[in-house]
Amino acid sequence: MAAISAYDSSSIGILFSSLNTSSTSKTGTSDWLGISYIDYATIQSGSYYKLLSAYYDENRNISGVTPSTSTAKDDTKTLASIESAANDMKESAAALQTKGSKSLFNEVTITDEDGNKTTGYDTDAIYKAVESFVSDYNSLIDAAAESDTTNILRAARNMVNYSSVNERLLNKIGITIGSDNKLSVDEEAFRKADMSQVQSLFQDRGGYGYQVMTQASLIETYAKSEAMKANTYGSTGMYTYNYTTGELYNSTI
Repeated sequence: MAAISAYDSSSIGILFSSLNTSSTSKTGTSDWLGISYIDYATIQSGSYYKLLSAYYDENRNISGVTPSTSTAKDDTKTLASIESAANDMKESAAALQTKGSKSLFNEVTITDEDGNKTTGYDTDAIYKAVESFVSDYNSLIDAAAESDTTNILRAARNMVNYSSVNERLLNKIGITIGSDNKLSVDEEAFRKADMSQVQSLFQDRGGYGYQVMTQASLIETYAKSEAMKANTYGSTGMYTYNYTTGELYNSTI
């Protein structure tokens, strides 16, 4: 197929005018959803995309118009990164929130190398879970910082504020807040801390861990919502993250 080039507004109008045709096209071919089979084949092959790319080329951009219908404030790559980080944060927080037989804060009987048995918290398991929480918290702070979406930034700021409010309690278990708002955990100090205080911070409903998990859930929701606005015309000639009509159209192709 010859390369598509040298299109102007007139040729664009002619190309898309067939979208408004009646139930029978001029060639006698029945239309489908208002689109003739000829135009449908052109869309399916990706020719529309090539035409739009040529028409809205960077060097021929008209009044700043681009071939994207996105209304999102962040690109899809940024939103995907934020959504993934938020989900990881939720999971690590939820692990510390778990109660019942699978709770990390259930006391266990430990036998040392000399055969002596002691009953207490499994500090190793708790530390690993808190370390994961801290790592995922920092990753989410980094990911959210790349966003221009107000709701995402607000929820991330709330996370930082909750950490600040609980700074004194966090310090007691070996967790500190840096100048970049990220957390760090001192393993030695943590292992010496009162595990009941750790439990209170991370497992109690309404506590620090619960509040962070709530904000992570909001960030994930906001990222998904923003991604739905990113109606980008893809290289295959189909829309991604389309509205209702677009999803109907794509599902048929």
